[in-house]
Amino acid sequence: MRAVLQRVESGYVSINNIKTGCIEKGIVVLVGFNADDDETAFNYIIDKITNLRIFGDENGKMNLSVKDINAGLLIIPNFTLYSDARKGRRPNFSLGASPEKAEKMFDKFIDMLRKNFENVQTGVFKADMKVFLINDGPVTILLDSDRNF
Repeated sequence: MRAVLQRVESGYVSINNIKTGCIEKGIVVLVGFNADDDETAFNYIIDKITNLRIFGDENGKMNLSVKDINAGLLIIPNFTLYSDARKGRRPNFSLGASPEKAEKMFDKFIDMLRKNFENVQTGVFKADMKVFLINDGPVTILLDSDRNF
C-alpha cells in the first residue's frame, strides 16, 4: 500500500461540481493498493497517518499528530500511486490491485481507519474527482507499507 500525505489548512473533493469529503485543518491522503495488501499493510499506514508528528506545537516544532490536534483526514483512492514509469513514456499500472479488489480494499481500509479516528472523510472510488486543497507548509510525506521509501 502506498500513501501520499499532505498537511493542509483545508481540503475537499468535487464530483460533477458537487462538493464532498470536506475537511478543515488536517491531512489529505492519496491511497493506492497493491494486489497483495492486507490488514497488516492497512494497520501500518493507519498508524503512520494518525501518529506522524507533522503539526507544529506551541514552539513551532513538528511535535503533534493529527490525533493530537483533533484535525480531519480526507482519504482519496488513487490507483496511479502504483504506476511504474521507469520504462518508456506511458506509465504501467500492473503493480496495482484490480479495480474490483482495490475498491474492497479501500472500503476495508476506511472501516479500519474510522475505528481509530473520528473525523474521516473520503473521495469516491472510480469517480472523476477534482481535489482541492490548501497545502500547509508545504508538508508532503510518502508512505509505503513495504517500506521501499
